[in-house]
Amino acid sequence: MVMHKRIRLTPHDRQKIWQLWQTGEYKVSRLAEVFRVSRPTIYKTLARARKQEFVPRRSVNDRFRSLKYGLKRLAKVERELEKKRKREARRYNKSYPGELVHFDSKRLPLIKGEDQTLPREYLFVAIDDFSRELYAGIFPDKTQYSSEIFLRQIADECPYTIECTYSDNGKEFKGTNEHAFVKTCSELGIGQKFTRINRPQTNGKAERVIRTIMEMWHQQETFQNRKNRQISLLRFINFYNTVKPHKGIDNMTPYEKLLEHFYGEKQ
Repeated sequence: MVMHKRIRLTPHDRQKIWQLWQTGEYKVSRLAEVFRVSRPTIYKTLARARKQEFVPRRSVNDRFRSLKYGLKRLAKVERELEKKRKREARRYNKSYPGELVHFDSKRLPLIKGEDQTLPREYLFVAIDDFSRELYAGIFPDKTQYSSEIFLRQIADECPYTIECTYSDNGKEFKGTNEHAFVKTCSELGIGQKFTRINRPQTNGKAERVIRTIMEMWHQQETFQNRKNRQISLLRFINFYNTVKPHKGIDNMTPYEKLLEHFYGEKQ
């Protein structure tokens, strides 16, 4: 017989209680003291013993077997799964290089030993959705003019045509037709797409590459000055594009992904 591991009275104990009670020499208080249980437990045991019930009853909650409970439980599980699906960003890859390039920016911390009153520098990044090829640069501010210069540098260096940019709704990327970045996009024939308002996490690829840059480069290096930091960033970009494999593109490097696309082979 299977019994709960914390049961206080075994069938043998229950029979013993009944036998002692029948002798008339043991009262309820004395039985409770001997068997180390409460008086209500003794009363309950005696009541069942009168019916010759010495085996502990099984605790069965019938609601777990009802259809109504099952439907409620299923609905709850479905709601939890739906919330989880909404939290997780949809994974996707574009079909060819330049179809969509993610842009983002981040304020960099001061270099160790720098005066706290010095203005901060800003990191601008762009990552091709198809190949994960990274472009990055450090600029003195986070304005539309810095983002314009960054875009022109990418357009000059990039071996493929950029069709569309994808960024958050920051002032460095979004504005009127006279906005420097917007105007340059129009001049170069580049479209623009933006994340939903107050949802920068939907620009996940750019957010993730910034995190990778900070963890694998900025937090691991000791910079002598700001110029040294810029040179060090160029070395990291080369490592990221030609050495570091990426799970999102079948553990290839961005360089290998581009070679496969343009020439049908890996190096």
